[in-house]
Amino acid sequence: MAKKWFQEAVEAGRTKNLNGWSKTQPASERRRRALASRVSNYSLHDKALSAGRALQSLVNVTEDRATRIIAKSDADYFFAIAKRTR
Repeated sequence: MAKKWFQEAVEAGRTKNLNGWSKTQPASERRRRALASRVSNYSLHDKALSAGRALQSLVNVTEDRATRIIAKSDADYFFAIAKRTR
């Protein structure tokens, strides 16, 4: 069976952890943790883009419908911030 692209990225250490992000937390807490898990010397634009991409990766691989919906809304939120701060 062929590996999915995300499995290869995880094994190679090319992914960033969302450090404490959970679908059961309030939106403000989830988004704070996702943004805080990014590299500290990044600009707000780069942090938001990185967090959005990490959450979009989660959307692409999860089979849990609730996680997919919540992660997608958070990813869209971060992509909107990245677009505004360009």
